[in-house]
Amino acid sequence: MEAKRPLHLKSISAFHKLRGLPAPEHPLISVIDYSKMKIGDADESQGLLFDFYLISVKKGLPIKLKYGQQTYDHDEGVMSFIAPHQLLKIEKLAGSSAVRSGWMLLIHPDFMWNTPLAKNIRQYDYFGYAVNEALFLSEKEEASLNHIINSIKEEYQNNIDKFSQNIIIAQIETLLNYAERFYQRQFITRKKSSHQLLEKMEILLEGYFSNEELMSRGLPTVQWVSEHLNVSAGYLGSLLKSLTGMNTQQHIHEKLIEKAKAMLSTSTLSVSEIAYELGFEHSQSFSKFFKKKTSVSPLEFRQSFN
Repeated sequence: MEAKRPLHLKSISAFHKLRGLPAPEHPLISVIDYSKMKIGDADESQGLLFDFYLISVKKGLPIKLKYGQQTYDHDEGVMSFIAPHQLLKIEKLAGSSAVRSGWMLLIHPDFMWNTPLAKNIRQYDYFGYAVNEALFLSEKEEASLNHIINSIKEEYQNNIDKFSQNIIIAQIETLLNYAERFYQRQFITRKKSSHQLLEKMEILLEGYFSNEELMSRGLPTVQWVSEHLNVSAGYLGSLLKSLTGMNTQQHIHEKLIEKAKAMLSTSTLSVSEIAYELGFEHSQSFSKFFKKKTSVSPLEFRQSFN
């Protein structure tokens, strides 16, 4: 029997709908109260894929999480981090009568475009599969984070103006820096587990798409990636599918879209010039590819920042 495909949630609105919540007040960022969220009766063991970041502090939730191939150690921790396009599997536990509490912050990557955080967020290791345990928080630490979350929620609920994005981005950065501090404290005595091949591939693609010779080299092929990782293309594709829900080609395309969005939002190059620099022979091919992956044209995406 064919395995079920992961449920792919492309928007924050889709997540709200899945969890029985009202529509989000902002399409690209949302704070959710765990006590008001429906866990749902549907079988989600096949996995969930998100097109946005999830940061959460939760208690009393009768579930076990599997992040990538490994179980997310949540028994002794309360705070967890999930990056876009990473596979999360949920196993419901019977017999839990604990009171649910906590919050979840959802951030779509588009909310961060044209800000330093769009690039810097990759520097936080706890968003990757390298870290597979939740973060334990003291009461004082949790109170500090709750204060930041309340400020973010208050800003997008009441004060949306031309300053709102920068204010919220600054608050998110503060939240992430606190989490970095708390994780470093935790990992003095606790061990990180990592999947080296996945990390190597991420580094390989990051370097390839940062290379100035991209326009002459064109897009990396699946064969090129697998050869540089010293594994067969079939093995790599199967491994990535089990870890992230995406094959090698899809990972390459995600990196390309990420690069294209950065160029469209931070440079004055024309769409044709960007297409050429990204290795496309014809700008029409680039525009068609971009719209297929993002549902908007390159020009529409750029105009959203003007």
